[in-house]
Amino acid sequence: MKITPAILIAGCLIIFAAVFFVSVFLPGVTESDRPSVEFRPRTGLEALGRKIYIQNGCSYCHSQYIRSLDWDLGAERIAQSGDYVTDKPHQLGSARTGPDLSQEGGEHPDDWHVAHFTNPRYVRPESLMPPFEYLGPDKLIALIAFKQSLGFKNADFRMERQHFWKKKAVEAYNAGPDGNIAWLHEKVPEPWRKLPNPYPTTQAGLVRGQKIYQSFCIGCHGPIGDGMGPAQPYLMPPPLNFTVLKGRGVSGGILYYQIMNGITGTAMPYFKRELESEKIWDVGNYVAVYFIGQSDAGQEPKGIDASYIGPRQEK
Repeated sequence: MKITPAILIAGCLIIFAAVFFVSVFLPGVTESDRPSVEFRPRTGLEALGRKIYIQNGCSYCHSQYIRSLDWDLGAERIAQSGDYVTDKPHQLGSARTGPDLSQEGGEHPDDWHVAHFTNPRYVRPESLMPPFEYLGPDKLIALIAFKQSLGFKNADFRMERQHFWKKKAVEAYNAGPDGNIAWLHEKVPEPWRKLPNPYPTTQAGLVRGQKIYQSFCIGCHGPIGDGMGPAQPYLMPPPLNFTVLKGRGVSGGILYYQIMNGITGTAMPYFKRELESEKIWDVGNYVAVYFIGQSDAGQEPKGIDASYIGPRQEK
């Protein structure tokens, strides 16, 4: 068949009509305007924060919906049309240059967000996000309120936990180093407290740990592990000073558990979705060797080593 201008135009119109039917018309007639079970109306401050979010083009880098094929941050709950019944216009976004924000509320305490918006690299050293300190305190408060509302009732539950544990964490910090460290350690399950780092200390492992520390930890804990990173002035309780842990019962298991799960109520986030197991052990051992000055890496009890654990060792 000879392709003529008329056939080409007709074909393009048919394709456009099919795309319009699938992506615009069909969702419009099938999606419900009924609020989801997690939905709640936004407060005035949260609505103002959403307006600031739109004005600054945040949806160009952040999406606000989780699909069934997603497995990372926010994937505990699949997005539903009833989550967005009051959002006009919708700000779902399609790019994920930054993380999805549909369940962002309560993932971090408010002071973490203050440091993050002041300069994202304070808390995420490799972040591509520009600083938003120029917005000023009032707009930042509104923008943070909006972010902490994302997830609605689930976010409210997470925020309740953040407020509850922040009070406990500040009380422990104000009790002094001994009281603070004892409180932090007692929140780690006993089997983890007794667990040594299963990987022996190697030069390669320490180099990997250093790279991970620089990529994730240095903004809060500082280049020498004393808790005096650039984010420190914005955070309460302040980041942990690793150098005071020597002789206070820290184990590889304690470091692993706290890096994996974070410390709710503080700016210490969980890294269980970002760092594989060996990376957590490596960065924990880097902290133990260089900042604490003591390491239990490679001690008993030990199991069978993995098939590859490093260069061949002479017996």
